[in-house]
Amino acid sequence: MKPTLRNASQLQAAIIDLDGTLVDTLGDFVEALNRTLAELHLPALGRAQVERMIGKGSENLLLSAMAHLGEPDPAARLPVAWAAYQRHYLHVNGRFSQVFDGALAGLQALRDAGLPLACVTNKPLAFAQPLLHDKGLAGFFSHVFGGDSFERKKPDPLPLLKTCEALGTAPARTLMVGDSQNDGLAARAAGCPVVLVTYGYNHGEPIAEAPHDALVDSLAQLSEWPGLANVQRA
Repeated sequence: MKPTLRNASQLQAAIIDLDGTLVDTLGDFVEALNRTLAELHLPALGRAQVERMIGKGSENLLLSAMAHLGEPDPAARLPVAWAAYQRHYLHVNGRFSQVFDGALAGLQALRDAGLPLACVTNKPLAFAQPLLHDKGLAGFFSHVFGGDSFERKKPDPLPLLKTCEALGTAPARTLMVGDSQNDGLAARAAGCPVVLVTYGYNHGEPIAEAPHDALVDSLAQLSEWPGLANVQRA
C-alpha cells in the first residue's frame, strides 16, 4: 500500500516513533516486566497481554500490569516497581528485540530526500538512546527525545511541538511516522501529517481506527511516496 498523502515535496522534516515502528521491542518489555513482577512476588504475563499495555510509557505499563494482576494499590508499589524495572530493562535492552524489515530502507529514503529526522518515543531516554545505538539507527537522527524529555508524553501534542521547535520546522510540514493511536492523536493535535504502520502496537485496537493520513505495511514504502525526491526545504 502506497502512502496516500498527495505529495511529500513540501515536507521539512520527519519525526519517527521507536517501539513498534522502527524496532520490535516486545520481547524486551516482556522480559524486563516479568523479572520485575517476580521481584514483587506477582505472576508473569504473556506476550499478548503485555502488548496491549505498552505504548504509553513505562510507568503506565507497570501500573497496568499490577492492576491486571489484582494488586490492590499499584500506585503505592510503583516506586519499588519502577526501580526494579529500570534495573532489569537496562540489562535486557535490545537483547530480545530486532529492527523491523523495511525500517532501514524507510529511514534512508527520508534522509536521502534531505529531511532532518528526530526520534520521539514514550520510552525513557535512558532506554531509547542505547537501543538506537545498539541497532545501528542512532546516526539517522539529529534529535532523540524520550517520554521523560518533556512534561507530557504522546498522545499529548507537546512532544511533537517541542520537537518541531528543535528542528526549526513548521508542524504542518513535519511528518509524524508511528504505529499507534498515541502517534495519530498527538500528530492531529499538533497539526502534523501522520503516516502509521500496520504492524505495530496499538493496544489491541485496529490501527485503521487511529487518526492517520496514510497507512503503510513497511517503512520501505515511504521511498515510493510521490515528491519525496523533490523535497523543498524552503
